[in-house]
Amino acid sequence: MRSLLLAGVLALGLAALARPSDAADVRVFVRHEIGDYAAWKRAYDEFGPTRKKLGVIGHEVYRSIENPNDVTVTNDFKTLQKARAFVASPELKAAMTKAGITGTPQIWFTTRAEK
Repeated sequence: MRSLLLAGVLALGLAALARPSDAADVRVFVRHEIGDYAAWKRAYDEFGPTRKKLGVIGHEVYRSIENPNDVTVTNDFKTLQKARAFVASPELKAAMTKAGITGTPQIWFTTRAEK
C-alpha cells in the first residue's frame, strides 16, 4: 500500500513538471497608446485570424488603470524566430496603423524563468 501511495505521489510530481505540447516558449509584450479603445479593440479582434496564421498561440490584452488608452498586449509563441517574424511583419504594421496606435510601441521579448 505504501509503495502504491509513493508511486502515485511521484506520478503527480512528474505530471506537474511536464509542459503541455502547446506551451509557449516566448512571450512578447507590446505596450502602446491608442486614440480610441473601442476602435482599437475592433481592429485587434479583426486581426485574430492573421495573428494565429503568424504563429501566435496565445494572447491577452491589458489596460492601464490610470489611463485606459495605455494598452499592453501579450502574444505567445513557440519560438523566438516566430515572435521576431510576427513583430516585423507588414501585416502587423498595417493592423497597428488601422487600429489607431499613437506613438512608437514598446516591444520586448521574454521567456519563462526557471524556478
